[in-house]
Amino acid sequence: MSDESGLIARRPVLQSALGLAVGMASAALPAVAVEPAEGKAGDFNFLAGEWRISHRRLKPETGDWDEFTGEATCWTILNGAGSIEELRIPARNFAGVGIRLFEADRKLWADFWVNAKSGVLTMPGLTGTFRHGEGVFEADEMDGDQAIKVRGTWDRITPTSHRWYQAVSRDGGKTWQANWYMEWVRV
Repeated sequence: MSDESGLIARRPVLQSALGLAVGMASAALPAVAVEPAEGKAGDFNFLAGEWRISHRRLKPETGDWDEFTGEATCWTILNGAGSIEELRIPARNFAGVGIRLFEADRKLWADFWVNAKSGVLTMPGLTGTFRHGEGVFEADEMDGDQAIKVRGTWDRITPTSHRWYQAVSRDGGKTWQANWYMEWVRV
């Protein structure tokens, strides 16, 4: 299947997910007390294309790192005000979709995720912006009965590579523990 026919075949799924995220984004996003955002349409354009990804994920039960590979296909949509990522990890029979949408009035990006196994869109999603070549996105979540903060960071962005990593804070943002690294290399 060619890239174009693959996109056409997935278009109804992408449109459905995007419509759901757009409808929920403005209603579900919490007010964020951050310095004035500098986000703009096009911030995620670097992501468009085909990627090979080296994952390194911390196993919470053992503290050991689990390493595996994956791949992604990403598209810029809505004249740069949106980005769709289809992540695949064939060896683990895993797939998911990242949906990133720019809220022009607040100059903030919202980053949503849906796992193919559950089919549930994460809400409210992480919100953030790019500053000085680095995108930082945060959300307040729960881990069981404990409130935590989750941060996803896009950095080391070049035309052929970048890194995404996730960190968690259990003390209101005073300290952070990185628990997932993804090193992306353009195909």
